[in-house]
Amino acid sequence: MALFSKDIETLEDLYLHTLQDIYYAEKQILKALPKMIEKASNQGLREGFEHHLEETRGHVERLEKVFGELGKDPKTETCPAIDGIIKEANEVAGDVADKDVLDAALAAAAQAVEHYEIARYGTLIAWSQEMNLNSCVSLLTQTLKEEKAADSKLTQIAESRLNKAA
Repeated sequence: MALFSKDIETLEDLYLHTLQDIYYAEKQILKALPKMIEKASNQGLREGFEHHLEETRGHVERLEKVFGELGKDPKTETCPAIDGIIKEANEVAGDVADKDVLDAALAAAAQAVEHYEIARYGTLIAWSQEMNLNSCVSLLTQTLKEEKAADSKLTQIAESRLNKAA
């Protein structure tokens, strides 16, 4: 699949495509997080993943509201980027025997996911503003704040505990 298909001709088309992309990503993250929770041995990391799993359910709900604001049914568009990030995380986690190193690897993988989401939500907010979709701006901004907070928490856990233990 090409990044920009022939079906994308307007900013509205691109917006919808990107919205479907992040909707797919959030649904894949919902599947991946329980596996990460199971593999994490550090209590703080595990609790952070559990908290973010609950937040991610809210992200999906907000995206569904954005689709509703657009008069569209929620639909996913396969996102090779998130598939690749999750695949890489699974491969690395499968290769690491030391629990401390595994926790550091899981935190790093989760941050790669967060950075992708932050980029996507920031773009969608900018486009929402451009298209005067103010209700969408509000919904997406709430999610972006949670994604940035999750990234910050992962950094704090990694730098204060995980990286030293690894």
